[in-house]
Amino acid sequence: MILNTISPLLALVFGVLILINPKLLSILVGLYLVFTGLVGLGILHF
Repeated sequence: MILNTISPLLALVFGVLILINPKLLSILVGLYLVFTGLVGLGILHF
């Protein structure tokens, strides 16, 4: 599944962005959780 490939990449990108601007933490975590939830429910297909 492509999510196994995307997850580490997203974690790396989000980690760098949070180090640059810590105010982005809640927004990035929220987007990540929504994305993984939609993929897990089968609404988004990759």
